[in-house]
Amino acid sequence: MPILLRLASTLLLAVLLCRPALAADAPRCDRPFTLALHDHGLLYDSQTGEGIDRDMADALQQRSGCRISVSLLPRARIWQLIESGLLDFSLSGISNPAREKFASFGWYFSNKYYLLVRRDAGVQSLADFERNAALKLGVIRSFRYSATANGFVDRLDAQGRVSHASALAPLYEVLLDNRVQAMIIEPFDYPALQTERIRAQTAVLEFGDAPVPHGLIMSRAALAPDQQQAWRALVDAMRADGTVTRIFEKYFRPELARQLTQF
Repeated sequence: MPILLRLASTLLLAVLLCRPALAADAPRCDRPFTLALHDHGLLYDSQTGEGIDRDMADALQQRSGCRISVSLLPRARIWQLIESGLLDFSLSGISNPAREKFASFGWYFSNKYYLLVRRDAGVQSLADFERNAALKLGVIRSFRYSATANGFVDRLDAQGRVSHASALAPLYEVLLDNRVQAMIIEPFDYPALQTERIRAQTAVLEFGDAPVPHGLIMSRAALAPDQQQAWRALVDAMRADGTVTRIFEKYFRPELARQLTQF
């Protein structure tokens, strides 16, 4: 009997010791939060109000129990507000040394980037495109990509060969009008590639980089370090229990959804 009592006491002590840690891991809902989405293919479609990041925002609100006000903003403006602390969160962001100074991240998917190029540009490789000074590249303002893609963009930008847009749809228009001859895409842009006009006029080239993690963007100016960790832990739990994969399966075939979310 004394042995059983000691075991029971040990278990009770362990539970009591764990309770503060569990409470500390949960986000504090002591104020309303702000989260901005950007209009980008399957991530969010402003015309329908649907997309992966809209579903992620809803899941974060439900799982945390916090009130989150969701808005739509251009990507460049989102990064500015995250840096200033006037915006708490955004989604599907990638890191770099400059962004790490003012933002932290909770990863929930990882993907590769590709170059979508006009067939009549006569390009078979990235080097072909870069050698032809008459060819221009279209990108979304403030977007960054994988290492090779970033180098490609930066070299062309230094030559005045990059055209910037605020969203994805205008890029497709200038590509089809031959005002730019290529643009950078990712899996969320796949449905547009299935349209007959785009498919007939374009081809896809690989950059060859490893997949790049994307995640919840958290403003360091707006959220204390322990709260950044609490939201990161919440995202990790959503990945671990399959919530994130199930969201992606609404938009991609199951094997691609798993590839994107299980990394």
